[in-house]
Amino acid sequence: MTGLVIERLLADETQTARLGEDLALALRAGDVLALKGDLGAGKSTLARALIRTLAEDPGLDVPSPTFTLVQSYETRIPVHHFDLYRLSSARELDELGFEEALAQGAALVEWPERAEGELPKTSVQIELVPNGEGRLARLSGQGTSFERMTRSLAMRDFLESAGWGEASRRHFIGDASARSYEIVSLPGHAARVLMNSPRLVLGPPVRDGKPYAVIAHTAQSVSAFVAIDRALLAAGVSVPRIDAQDLDQGFLLLEHLGSESFLDGNGEPVVERYEAAAELLAMMHGKSWPSRMEAAPGVVHDVPPFDRAAMLIEADLLVDWYVPMLTGAPPGDALRAGYHTQWNAVLDRLKGQEYTLMLRDFHSPNIIWRGERDGLDRLGIVDVQDALIGPAAYDVASLAMDARVTVPQEIERRTVAAYIAARHAAGAFDKAAFLEAYAIMAAQRNSKILGIFVRLEKRDGKPYYLKHLPRIRDYLRRALAHPALTGLRDFYDAHGLLEERPL
Repeated sequence: MTGLVIERLLADETQTARLGEDLALALRAGDVLALKGDLGAGKSTLARALIRTLAEDPGLDVPSPTFTLVQSYETRIPVHHFDLYRLSSARELDELGFEEALAQGAALVEWPERAEGELPKTSVQIELVPNGEGRLARLSGQGTSFERMTRSLAMRDFLESAGWGEASRRHFIGDASARSYEIVSLPGHAARVLMNSPRLVLGPPVRDGKPYAVIAHTAQSVSAFVAIDRALLAAGVSVPRIDAQDLDQGFLLLEHLGSESFLDGNGEPVVERYEAAAELLAMMHGKSWPSRMEAAPGVVHDVPPFDRAAMLIEADLLVDWYVPMLTGAPPGDALRAGYHTQWNAVLDRLKGQEYTLMLRDFHSPNIIWRGERDGLDRLGIVDVQDALIGPAAYDVASLAMDARVTVPQEIERRTVAAYIAARHAAGAFDKAAFLEAYAIMAAQRNSKILGIFVRLEKRDGKPYYLKHLPRIRDYLRRALAHPALTGLRDFYDAHGLLEERPL
């Protein structure tokens, strides 16, 4: 097999198990790890550690599949452990259900040479050979599976450089982007969060020769997170402290702010928490924020503006993705032109509105509740890298019309009222202008989200986002009820964009 080769010295079983942990954190459904080595080389130790990491159970019984030939585990990613030592013919691989196993999970294959080239060409080869008192692991391969494995090993090297090389790692959370997060634990230390934020891969040009991410001002590197995080921390916002960073590779070792959800135990909104979050926004919006923020000496992040081009291309996601799902046909030129006419007229009304640092996704998944603390420190804020300079009302709309949870109108009203009261208490504040901007930003954001959730299903194979569409349509109706949006509401109604239809 052509491709890169990476070597790791493993002094003992502990380091062999740690390699299994590192590989587990990179594993995805469809991956094949081919484990090669003589009897006693450490293949079972490696496989056992990998499976236990996926199961998040260090005591899980992981018997050798020598006699059963395959052992399956319903872990975070289903994993199937094959031992081909007793395979009499490569053709028997099909009888073991190998293809079916890959369709639903990943495969670890011991004695892969007995499959006589029947394994996928994208398999990652892991060879264990004796080396003094320990062993040498050679990883080779090509394609995305191997790239993920090598990145995970680079994350271990990053932890080593930060003094956390012996830490245990476990999956924490991923998001709709390529970013992922892990919890790392080391005896005698508070747990940390390991952030893996590879540089954004820009897609093809979509308008004026620019990719979508450039027009929408999506953060392209981890430097954006670092710069904004440091500015927020200095201003008294409870964001994660950064203990170590590698801006080139996109790795951060962060303070773990806690695990308590912003929602209650049933996943429902708690009005007092939403009011507190609104008061935090009011505090932030009362400050003056620079448009240039430092991530490291000599590394400056220019906070982009939430300009008209960004607002429109986001709103266009409704036309690009939601309309075809709704009607079964691509949008016509007349619909698209009329949509732009209405939105441009609405966005004209933002002239003279208050602009500030807006975090863009200020809603329940990105807020940690820390009830044992006091005041605004009860709110831990994460996921700040996509912040822009834009209308202050945007983040209030993001919070009060939370995309992931149904916020009743009474809780929305109290959230907005808490924000307005806090702004009034701090000085002069134009309530009417704010409420108009709030309606405009809520309409823009929820139009965008309708398109994004359909795109996640159609393009990215994530159908579970569609269950949120009725909620988002309801939010959009609430926003369009403002008198300033009458023309836009009439357009949506005329084209049936808010009709409830079976999916």
